[in-house]
Amino acid sequence: MSPATSRSNNAAPSAKMRRPYQVAEAIKSWIVEQGLKPEDKLPHEQTLMELFGMSKGTIRETMRVLEAQGLIVTRTGPKGGAFIKAVSEPLASSLLSNYFFFNKLSVKDVYQLRYLLEPELVASLAGNLSEQDLANLEANVQKYSQPSTNAEDERRQHIDSLQFHLILAELAGNELLGFMIRFMVRMLTDLTVYRRLYEPPNHELWEEGLSHQKDLIVALRDGRADDAREIMREHMQVAKKLMEAQEAEMESRFMPHAP
Repeated sequence: MSPATSRSNNAAPSAKMRRPYQVAEAIKSWIVEQGLKPEDKLPHEQTLMELFGMSKGTIRETMRVLEAQGLIVTRTGPKGGAFIKAVSEPLASSLLSNYFFFNKLSVKDVYQLRYLLEPELVASLAGNLSEQDLANLEANVQKYSQPSTNAEDERRQHIDSLQFHLILAELAGNELLGFMIRFMVRMLTDLTVYRRLYEPPNHELWEEGLSHQKDLIVALRDGRADDAREIMREHMQVAKKLMEAQEAEMESRFMPHAP
């Protein structure tokens, strides 16, 4: 019985998927079962054909699917073949972003999740950061310690202030939590830039954000987890309100006006 058949009653790939995608899922399960790691070489094409009961054409197309997904890399030469590859975070984020490409995500959508996750992140970090970690956060805040003077400066400050949250996410002990927060921050950065949400300049957004981030650094240094959680919650609430206003104003600029 082939590996694909033996798993037919255990999380089998959907019958609606094209065969190469079904085989790709079966191969991924087989890789896990075999305990293979990045840089390990997959069996020869003929062996895969026998293992999964598929034709040469199907196996070759399956390899192209896995390569497009970033899970294998094909190398030529005497020692060539298909090698398992660890998926990088930029690629994973890019693939996930593609899923939302035709969905009109809003500021509200992103902040709904940020409000749930980021307060718990900072609570877990309170009292657990090194002086270097805290210094990195303080150095980031210094980049926008003064109000912007023009549109380009405003754009840069928006991006730099979001970098503050990426620094925190990089320090997460929970890799899944860190990845999700980094992904949301990058999505919000894209929304801010593509939809020009930094226009017009918003002094209140800058002032409130700066104040919250400074207070948060103090709470993190002092190990005050509950205070850190509440500061981040308030920061998310205020930022959501002000960013939604920015979003609404920018959308109104492009709406047709009645004669």
